[in-house]
Parts: sequence; structure tokens; C-alpha cells
Amino acid sequence: MWVLPDGRRPGAIADACSVVLLTLLAAIAALTFSDYGLGWDDFTHSQYGDLLYKYFASGLTQRKVFSFVNLYYYGGGFDLLSNTLSRVLPVDVFDIRRFLGGVVGMAGFVLVWRISRRLAGPVAGFAAIALLAICPLYYGHMFMNAKDAPFAVAVAGLIYATVRAFDEFPNPTPRTVTLFGLFLGLAVGTRVVGVMTGLYIVTALAFVFAVTWRRDGLKASAAGMGRFVLLLSLSLPLAYFVLGVVWPWGVEDPANPLYALKYYSKFWEVPWREMFEGRPILVPDMPRSYVPTLFSVQMPELFLALTLAGAAGALVAVFAGKDTPARRARLIVVLMAALFPILLVVTTRPVVYNGIRHFVFISPALAILGSLAAGWAWDRLGGLDKLGALARAGRARVVRGVLMAVFAVGILLPAASFYQLHPYEYTYYNHFVGGIRGAEKMFMLDYWGLAFKQATEELDEYVEAHRHSLPQGRKLKVAVCGPRFAAAAELGPRYEATYDSQTADFYLALGEFYCADVKAPVLVDIERDGVTYARVFDVRGRPFPSVFAAGQ
Repeated sequence: MWVLPDGRRPGAIADACSVVLLTLLAAIAALTFSDYGLGWDDFTHSQYGDLLYKYFASGLTQRKVFSFVNLYYYGGGFDLLSNTLSRVLPVDVFDIRRFLGGVVGMAGFVLVWRISRRLAGPVAGFAAIALLAICPLYYGHMFMNAKDAPFAVAVAGLIYATVRAFDEFPNPTPRTVTLFGLFLGLAVGTRVVGVMTGLYIVTALAFVFAVTWRRDGLKASAAGMGRFVLLLSLSLPLAYFVLGVVWPWGVEDPANPLYALKYYSKFWEVPWREMFEGRPILVPDMPRSYVPTLFSVQMPELFLALTLAGAAGALVAVFAGKDTPARRARLIVVLMAALFPILLVVTTRPVVYNGIRHFVFISPALAILGSLAAGWAWDRLGGLDKLGALARAGRARVVRGVLMAVFAVGILLPAASFYQLHPYEYTYYNHFVGGIRGAEKMFMLDYWGLAFKQATEELDEYVEAHRHSLPQGRKLKVAVCGPRFAAAAELGPRYEATYDSQTADFYLALGEFYCADVKAPVLVDIERDGVTYARVFDVRGRPFPSVFAAGQ
């Protein structure tokens, strides 16, 4: 291990910085979780959690949960835990959901730290935390996306357990086997597409088998592989038990996961239009470029650059590296987790919508790849510092200092944008498209409708200040363009959320292209960087045709 001129080891400093950064992120999460509004799915998912609780509390006899809309096709561990906590704590269930989202999200930060540290050292571990913290797809969703963010953390946990297992090949320890079973059950039990992770592991196993066969012969290769697979398979009963807890419908009939996969293989909703590259397009007609394009314009520039460099470096290390086959197989798992879902979507062209929120689960792996590039670059320059001539070592220190500055700027710029966008970090767009101003007419921004929270709070302040001049003896009617159930929950009991634009007192609209723009006084305007996220209009005595824009 090389040391700095004052005798300190960079690894120890990087670990200390990692702990400080994790602590800072946890503090920010604790102070801001309640700022995030409700989205399209929050209300329904809270009901799902209630039904799951009643199912278990009744001794598995109250089975309404297995016919509740289509949510029984999803795992509900997050919803179940949120509802259970709401019954024992004097806190609103939606506040608990936001807080729990922060807790689960922080677990993801810890996992990417541990994975990257194992793969490329302490500096890479620190870089992984920092990169994931500026990933709008992860940080922006972890507080309010009960479907995709917990799934992302479960997949990150499975990557961690698999990396540990290959580190210990061919004899994974009982602790590693237990972790593997726990996270496998959580991944598949949270979303059935978690079975995709099996392909990552099988590909890595095939690589190890092929390389060791060529080097040691078929018998030795088969013996080591057989022992490794057998020991890992001891985790399957635990995985199935965990799956049953978070997704009881998934174990009621062993074939149910297959039915769920079949259900997800086709689009089951009435198609709607979303803005992509400046055109409102029906979601079944989105081009193959949809996911790659959105990744290229929504991820911060440093995140993109390091991820691409890390992917290239990982490929070189796998096929030309001198490490053991099992240790190289760890990189295959990360590469598959980061890139395979994107390649699959581009190849098969399924229905895609809601930006790239369905790909939150690959964001930890992308951050890990980026951290590998940072860690490898640091170690290479450190090696020059240790082994090279004095002048060469001096140049390495200068280059290392420049790279540290570039990394710091690349992290701080999107972090500053997050601060300005808060609590709408998930709407971040990078400089390639001109930030949210450039993206406003090109792509979707607040498609979850989170801005309704702030808009309704400001509407309530207006109503309180003008209550004597408003209709008395009835609820105030609010026409809504956006998630109506979320709006109703945010508005509270003195209002009636409706789609009726003819008799409404106020009109609450997202700043999206599909919401009608009316000629009426604007009471509330929620903006970020000059871009409107939500508005409230005073439409008393001003009926208008529809809350939706013409043609929607």
C-alpha cells in the first residue's frame, strides 16, 4: 500500500470520507424526507399495504389482497412494513412511507460502498457513494417510488452477496450464503423481473467454468463449480421464505410468478401520450432510442463519463486481466446488472413510459462501474508515485490533484442543481439538453405529480386568508389534471378533488403538455429555474371544457 508524504494511507482517508459522506446523506434524508409529495401510485400502494397487513393479521384468511387491482402481481414488502409501522406509531402513513424510503435508500448507498470497495478499494467505495448521490434516477426516486427504489436496493444487495460469493469461490461462507438467500428473495419478491438477476449469475458462472476448464481440465472445473453451486443453493429455502413474506401471492401457487411474468409481457393499459424529443408519442410507439436517450440527457456528465470508462475497463479486466477467474466473474455480474436491461429493451422494444423510472434498479450498478474507473485511475497514479522516478512521481501528484478537482466539480455541480430542484431531484436534466429549461418542451418533467404537495399547501394558505369571500357551507371543488387521489390526500377534508371543470372553484394542474391552460387568474405557481411544475387557477365563474389539453 502506497502512502502519502505525511505517512497517511489513502485507503484509510477514503474510508473516513465515505463514513462522513454517508452520515451527511443520512442527515439530509432525515431533514428532508417529508418535503416529497405523493405520486400517482402512493394512495393505491398504501391500500395494498393495508390489505397485506390484514392478510397476515387474520392468519392468512382475509384474501382480498389477491384481487386488489393488479398490485398482487407486485411484491408489497415496502407497503406492508409502512402500514405495520403506521399502526404502532402516531405518524401519518405517507410520512412513514417517505421516511422508510429514505432508510431503504440509505441501505443502497451502504451496499454500493461495500461492493465497490471489494472490487477496487476504498477510493472506489467513496466514489460509488458520491456518484449514486448525484444520480437523479436513484436519489430522486428513493423517497417516493415504492415499486422501483426498493427493488433497486434488493438487486444491489444481491450483487453484493454474489460478489462476496465469488470472492470466496468455491467455498462461500454461511454468512454469504445467508445474504444471498435474503437478497434473492427480496429481489424476486419485490418485482418478479428480479428473476433476470439469475441470468447475470449464470453468465458469470459460465465464464468461470469455461476458463477453469481450459486451465485445469474438465474434472477439476466441474468439481469446484459443483461445490460452489451446491453451497449457494442452500440459500434457496430462505429465499423462498422471504419471497413469501414480501409477496404472498407469489407462493400461494408455485406457478404464480410465471403468471406474473406473462402479465408483464404485454401492455395492459389504455395507451396515453408522453413527450419525447419534443413530440407527444403514444407509449407503445416509443422508439428504441427512448431509454438510451433519456440516460444520456438525465445522468450528470461525470456519472456518464466514469460509467462508460468503468464499463470499458471492466471488459478489459474480464477478458485480459490476470486475476483469478472467480474474481473476474465479479465484474461480469456488475456489467450484466448495469447494461443487460438496457440492451434487452433496445432489442425487444417493449412499451416504455414514465421516463426511465423502471430502470432505477440498474442505477447502483452504473454507479459501481463509474467508481471502478475512479478507483483504478487513482491506484494507477499512486503506483507511479511510489515506483517512478522523482520527476515522474511529481507529475503523477499533479495529475492526481487535477483529477480530484475534476471529480469534485463533477459531483458538486449536479449536487447544486439538486439543491435548487428540491424536492424534484428526479426531474434533473444535464447540460447536454440545457437542464430543465431545455428539457421542458422536449421531455417529461414532474410526471409523478410531486409538485401537488407544495401547490396545495400554498392554495390552502390562500383559502385561509380569503375564507370569508369563498363559498360557505360546502367543500371547495378543485378540478385536477394529474394524480387525483394524491391531490385529494394533499388537499385535505375541506376540498373535493374532481375532474369536473364546469363547476370547479379552483383548477390544479401539472405543468405538463397534457394539462389544459386556462384564461384565469393564477393563484399559485410552483417553479424551478423558470419552469412551471404546477399551477392553481381561480376558475370560479369561468367554466372550461376539460382539465386536459385539446387532443389528449
